[in-house]
Amino acid sequence: MAQIILCLVTFLLGAFRGGSSHTYWIYAMFTWAFCPIMTLIITIIELFKLDIVLNMFCMDWSDFTTGMAMSSTLMTVSVAITYANFYACLGCLYGWIVTIFAFLCGLVYALEVVKDKILDKKKGSYLAALPGFWKVLEAFVSCMIFISLTGYRDSLALILCVIAYIIPFPILPLIIATNILKKLKKCLPFNLDRFVFIFLVISVILYIFAAIMWPIFMFRHNPYPNYCPPSFCIWAIQFMVAFFTYVNLILFTLDLIFTLLGICDFKRT
Repeated sequence: MAQIILCLVTFLLGAFRGGSSHTYWIYAMFTWAFCPIMTLIITIIELFKLDIVLNMFCMDWSDFTTGMAMSSTLMTVSVAITYANFYACLGCLYGWIVTIFAFLCGLVYALEVVKDKILDKKKGSYLAALPGFWKVLEAFVSCMIFISLTGYRDSLALILCVIAYIIPFPILPLIIATNILKKLKKCLPFNLDRFVFIFLVISVILYIFAAIMWPIFMFRHNPYPNYCPPSFCIWAIQFMVAFFTYVNLILFTLDLIFTLLGICDFKRT
């Protein structure tokens, strides 16, 4: 209930402040709407004991709820940081109020993760375990890349980088959903572990390409400007794309290595 109420209050405060075409603001509003809706759905399902049916027939409900809490923590904490960077300043009292509520949202989701993973010592079967959460991290970093993309339309090489970012992204939620839905996984006409391994190889190649091309073609004739305010600086946002590109390259590479070697329950047939 605390998660739902705090996210809704933060959403209303952010909406009342006024709209913005900035992608970070859109991402913040989406997060403060998506997280409480998912929490409400989980609450209703558990209230009517439907989780027992879901657990018996199609999914590990405890794994799903803990995984959603971990994902929501990532989203709300990242939104709180970006919102504070763009909309909180010395004279922006309202911006600070929204930022405080944003951090409270992240805190209550983080407390649930601490309760599930440390106090209750829940063992996730996929989403709340290392392999599944690794995929969530990869998808999350991809989202951060997409909301930071700017200044690439005049260069074919940079457009190819954007395509390299796009190709792996829609496959990640499909892999996550298929592993959560146990019955669906058994009905697949192909070996999912082998498919994931091939997907990771392709993703690593695509991100190596982007990690080389994006810095070269974005910053070759685009030096750091003399005036680059922290609240809104195009160069800094373009640099964030390069930074998250290397982060995702590392994540995909480690995922591939762990999957290949079967480390930390990254199992493959």
